Amino acid sequence: MGQESDKLERQDVHVLVVDDDNRIRDQLKRYLKREGFRVSTACSAGQARQLMKALEFDLLTLDVMMPGEDGFELTRNLRRGLNVPIILLTAKGESQARIEGLKSGADDYLAKPFEPEELVLRMEAIFRRMDEQPSSPRVTFGPWEFDLGRLTLKRNGRRVKLTTGEETLLTLLAKRADTAVDRYTLCEKIRAGSERTVDVQITRLRRKIEDNPGEPDHIVTVRGHGYRLVADKGDSRA
Repeated sequence: MGQESDKLERQDVHVLVVDDDNRIRDQLKRYLKREGFRVSTACSAGQARQLMKALEFDLLTLDVMMPGEDGFELTRNLRRGLNVPIILLTAKGESQARIEGLKSGADDYLAKPFEPEELVLRMEAIFRRMDEQPSSPRVTFGPWEFDLGRLTLKRNGRRVKLTTGEETLLTLLAKRADTAVDRYTLCEKIRAGSERTVDVQITRLRRKIEDNPGEPDHIVTVRGHGYRLVADKGDSRA
């Protein structure tokens, strides 16, 4: 694949750089943007959480030695409901620190100082591993394909980003494709405060999936009961 094609693909990758060191944060932002990535930055775990509520990211780089909630703790907390790749960055080079980082749920660990080019190579290695994972059950509906193992949604082969809540919701519907799932069950599974919250999530999901969200073809309402995902006949399901 040529360099220009790589740049085009990288434009679809949104990276969040979290570091309390202004110099390192700005340096990484400039370098990654020059390499074609979309980049946002945060100076603390708290600021990172606020950004993640409003934006979707494909990969996080987290500084370990941040005041307050450090990189290890933030990684452990994020792993409870988020599968986004995480690379930890730290001045600690000892093997025990690397082991702790990987145990916390990080995908990779890079000791400072490092060359930004090495970070990009490690990012690309993570994305390659994700693409090379064994195939898992998939549900197809129209131009869409949802991979139940990797929780990825693609339209005609192109990935569409989902929030964690949307992933959970679509997984529940896909596992019981062509069967109505009641709103109470959906509410319980996505830990929504009310069934109204489920309706809001369904509306958001339809906006990403349906050509006409007001007259859905794929996620249809079963009046008085819940929702049903209309899958193509003969697809592979869990």
